[in-house]
Amino acid sequence: MAFVITSPCQNEKAAECVDVCPVDCIEDGGDQFYIDPEVCINCGACVSVCPVSAIVEDLEMMPGDEVYLEKAEAYFNNKS
Repeated sequence: MAFVITSPCQNEKAAECVDVCPVDCIEDGGDQFYIDPEVCINCGACVSVCPVSAIVEDLEMMPGDEVYLEKAEAYFNNKS
């Protein structure tokens, strides 16, 4: 996974990221949005429009943000 949506998105859900994604890989998971790693093309368009700076590259996650990567993986694994 190249990008992860982290805590600033929780209960914010501004949705600019959804609007700019060229491959529709961002989905509303209820409490926040999630990026589908199987669909994402790693273009980064979502990063620049996020008003709360919630989207980070997986290699740049802050300590404790691993839980958001796990939440995204669980969300998309449960959809299958």
